[in-house]
Amino acid sequence: MAAKRNGEARTFLISVAAELAGMHAQTLRTYDRLGLVSPQRSSGGGRRYSERDVDLLREVQRLSQDEGVNLAGIKRIIELTNQVEALQSRVSELVREVEELRANQRRDLAVPAKSTALVVWQPRQGRGR
Repeated sequence: MAAKRNGEARTFLISVAAELAGMHAQTLRTYDRLGLVSPQRSSGGGRRYSERDVDLLREVQRLSQDEGVNLAGIKRIIELTNQVEALQSRVSELVREVEELRANQRRDLAVPAKSTALVVWQPRQGRGR
């Protein structure tokens, strides 16, 4: 297990991640090959699992054992969950952008303060009179 270093997220060796997720390390390798989880790789090619990966492994196990979902179904659930998260993030960005535009519009449309300036009107000269 590698601790946080220089702002990096904590990662776990495959044996530690397997223990934390309650699985065998070979199961983690299989899930990696199937694309259910995609751990980071060390410079030597070893798998490094984040806390999010471990949570995902636990969810895979729950769906498989408790809900009876097959691995293909679990993969699709993960894909759809990731897509929903990405879309929710985009919606949040757009909401912030709309709020900013509305605030700018309100400033642009604000009624200026009443002027106390004096305007002198004079008729135009030389128009055929």
